[in-house]
Amino acid sequence: MTKKRILLGILTLFTLYVCYLVYIFVLSPKTNLQSIYLIPQDAVFIIESEQPVESWEKVSNSEAWNHLKKNDYFSNLTQNIQRVDGIFKDNHKLFEFFDDRSLFISIHMISPKDYGIFYVLDLKRIAKLQLLKTYLNTLLDDGYVLSKRTYHEHEILEVHDRDSKETMHLAFIKNQLVASYTHTLVEASIDQYNEPILGRNLNFLEINQKVGHEDLFRLYTQYHYFDDYIKMYSDRPSDWVKRVSENFLFSGFYFDLDENGTLTANGYTNISAVNEYYLEALQKSGTAERSIPKIAPNTTALYMSYGFDSFSEFYKNFEMVQQSDPEQFDSYQEGIAKVEKFLKIDVKEHFVSWIGDEIGVLQIKSHINQGKNDLALVLKANNAKDAKTNLDFVVEQIRKKTPVKFKAVDYKGYEINFLSIKGFFKMLLGGRFDEFDKPYFTQMDDFVVFSDNPNTLKGIIDKVTAGETLSTNEEFRKFDEQFDSESTVFAYSNVPLLFDNMYALADAPTKQKMRKNKDFIICFPQVGLQLTPEDELFESRLVLNYRDVEEVKKTNNLPKQSEPSTPNLATTEITDAVFDLKPIYPNDLNADSFSKKYANGNIRFEVELKDGLKHGRYQEFYFDGTRKIRGRFRNDEQVGTWRFYNQEGEQIFKKRF
Repeated sequence: MTKKRILLGILTLFTLYVCYLVYIFVLSPKTNLQSIYLIPQDAVFIIESEQPVESWEKVSNSEAWNHLKKNDYFSNLTQNIQRVDGIFKDNHKLFEFFDDRSLFISIHMISPKDYGIFYVLDLKRIAKLQLLKTYLNTLLDDGYVLSKRTYHEHEILEVHDRDSKETMHLAFIKNQLVASYTHTLVEASIDQYNEPILGRNLNFLEINQKVGHEDLFRLYTQYHYFDDYIKMYSDRPSDWVKRVSENFLFSGFYFDLDENGTLTANGYTNISAVNEYYLEALQKSGTAERSIPKIAPNTTALYMSYGFDSFSEFYKNFEMVQQSDPEQFDSYQEGIAKVEKFLKIDVKEHFVSWIGDEIGVLQIKSHINQGKNDLALVLKANNAKDAKTNLDFVVEQIRKKTPVKFKAVDYKGYEINFLSIKGFFKMLLGGRFDEFDKPYFTQMDDFVVFSDNPNTLKGIIDKVTAGETLSTNEEFRKFDEQFDSESTVFAYSNVPLLFDNMYALADAPTKQKMRKNKDFIICFPQVGLQLTPEDELFESRLVLNYRDVEEVKKTNNLPKQSEPSTPNLATTEITDAVFDLKPIYPNDLNADSFSKKYANGNIRFEVELKDGLKHGRYQEFYFDGTRKIRGRFRNDEQVGTWRFYNQEGEQIFKKRF
């Protein structure tokens, strides 16, 4: 055979190969399958990226990610992602070749206490060349075993890791590569190929199309399964998680990560047709500028704001959307009518008319003890004078019609009163406000603040008079600037303070886990979510800012309000120390006295009260009932001569105030 003929043969083969490639990539019918059709329907979270290698490198090289990797819990949580990260780094050139292809990662509950991760990579037409199946063998060494099996006429490749004893399951479905360490997810994906559910869910597609394809990656949440996901971490039922699962359908966000470690997400959320009605009413009622930070203490752990063009407009919409459920609407109207008839008031005139364009719920770090959360409901008034006039009328009607006899208490120039209408706010605004059952309230300029605990109101008054509010806090102001000034729903959390509140309420095993992971939770000290109406959806914005954990601890090292400093006995007279009494916080502001007892039933101390303040005789006793201290108060101040006794009844110290 001549060299010319050999060369001609090679050229002919090469030409045929090129023609084959042209056919594969250009001329062959476009029968590509969309990745979303292969994701099992019960995905809690879905991550999507068009540039998976570039996006992953930016995230994995960030300071926040490297801090979180030091945490055992987070490391276990992301072990599958870490394993994929290793494959990316070991085979960088291969994955660079795939970097313009869509990658989906979804999380699914596979048992009550465990989840699985599922991957879908769109290979486009390269899948027809079978290159990946061939390349797969080059990825494997003696530490792996490759086997094959068939499920519903699709071949599943199983790569078993001899060291970890784990198996990665892979399948090629048309132009898609699907993979998971959980075989049931790959099998569920093959089932989806024939009958897609999530990929044809109109509510999901609505969010997916609105989010588009921008920035690092997209994250979708399917709220129907969100409750099951949270139960993995806590067996205690959570009302807010249940509400989220029932009221929202899908959220979709596209993310960006800046050089300061701030993760910003913008996207959209749709709501369920079966919700607590106020969400649908809010969606129809416009937005408002947030102003409650003017009186929200700087120790606020959680601030939920609901804004509208006007509360009257929101209330009209709230009544209207309830009519879709006649039974619910009739019950609602009956409840309102019952209150109006009994107290001879008009809810729209005496409440709705004076409420302005924002209401908010505050969860505040307790200034009394760490075992309880301080909760407050704040209503912004459109006219402070009208608010006072109408509330005074309602309080007077309560005084006439009920046996409740409460005398208003003055605290630092603010009047604290009592609204004894059981369950009023739950009836008026829905279940979100059932924490305010029979609240006390005070008015601070354009804001009326309600709480079931009068000491919460005192704490807010203390902070406002001291000028220590969110609006004067530089950290909050800078964070708030990352959002639009107007919103319909706005949620803000000071994570370190919220952590302290949650820790105080947790059981012993949970506290142990929280202590271990504290540094990896509070490194995101501020988190915010904003919802604004757009068509039938909520335009959504989520911001998390990362900070060095030691800086966070310094910034949030706030003194406990109203707690006396521990006396330094090296420099302070003992007599001063023994008469330095701890503050008290009576819940009944009209009580004549307040006392506490030892475990054996003996009185620990008792003091006379006036308007919730210590006023009159004070006595303190030892465990066996022997008197320890006696003296008098006037308007919460110690006056006259105070005496301290030993357990034998002998006077040891006395001091004149």
